[in-house]
Amino acid sequence: MTSLSASSQRSGFAAAIERLPFLPALLILVVLIALNGWFEPNSLGFRAVTGLVSTYLALMMLAIAQTYVVMAGDIDLSVGAILSLVNVVVIVLMEQWGGGGLTVLAACFVGILTGLACGLVNGLVVAALRLQAIVATFATSIFFTGLALYVLPVAGTPAPAAFWRTYGGRILEIPFVFWAVAVLALLLVALVRTRLTTLLLAVGDDAQGAFQSGLPVVAIRIKGYVLCGLFAALAALCVTGDTASGDPLVGGKMTLYSVAAVVLGGSALSGGKGTVVGSLVGALIIGLINSLVFFVGTPSEWQNLVQGLAILIALMAGVFVGRRVGQ
Repeated sequence: MTSLSASSQRSGFAAAIERLPFLPALLILVVLIALNGWFEPNSLGFRAVTGLVSTYLALMMLAIAQTYVVMAGDIDLSVGAILSLVNVVVIVLMEQWGGGGLTVLAACFVGILTGLACGLVNGLVVAALRLQAIVATFATSIFFTGLALYVLPVAGTPAPAAFWRTYGGRILEIPFVFWAVAVLALLLVALVRTRLTTLLLAVGDDAQGAFQSGLPVVAIRIKGYVLCGLFAALAALCVTGDTASGDPLVGGKMTLYSVAAVVLGGSALSGGKGTVVGSLVGALIIGLINSLVFFVGTPSEWQNLVQGLAILIALMAGVFVGRRVGQ
């Protein structure tokens, strides 16, 4: 009876992880929250949480962007370059147009269109021309970075006060970043209702089978890259609000962070498995790891090493928990 009960519990956990692949990441997130609270009790306060969301909202957006292409079995190594390009385009337009309320909104709109255009280029190159995603998007990342350097050769151009004060401010006594998270949640729910997520997963699970069943595989993969460009542009707006300046290389390290967040969240780089919720959790894990490394007093020259090691341990722990529960 005991063995039957244990077996049923294991099968129940396995079924839960099959439905919700981000459960191991959620456990890691809870542990990291506890550790952050242990080493720095103030880190669990409202102001500290607001600062964490404000700083890592861009990475959350970028992780979502990466998820939509990974679902279909692709990858985008240009998301950081798209973020940088949108950042400098928005900053330069705001400066040239005066930095008023309407001009700020117009510049943000142009930035979003820029991200969509970059995503469309990636989609056409990878899906329509059938080039290897990892090579093609690496090439486009160099191209987009070159464009960003052309638009703004030197970092440091400040954002208008109307923009960064809004991003760091409050609406109805609620921090703006929480309103942004609420809008993000509504957008993700709307995207789920379009069935595009299901189609991307179907293509990632078996592209040949999806094609034989009548699904427009090329169009679906292109839509995934366009969505990736959209969320990369939104991430750029977050970075612009958080740093209040333009930098043509600001997204450099964020590409690999986005891939790590997707994997931490339970998505399979081979495609066919993953959720945006998991990627959001993965992005928060990276943010909390970075905070924890600082709170424990790690010397500055060792911080990158410790952060990388901690992220690697978190990845290994997630894989280990998933495999143990699935047995």
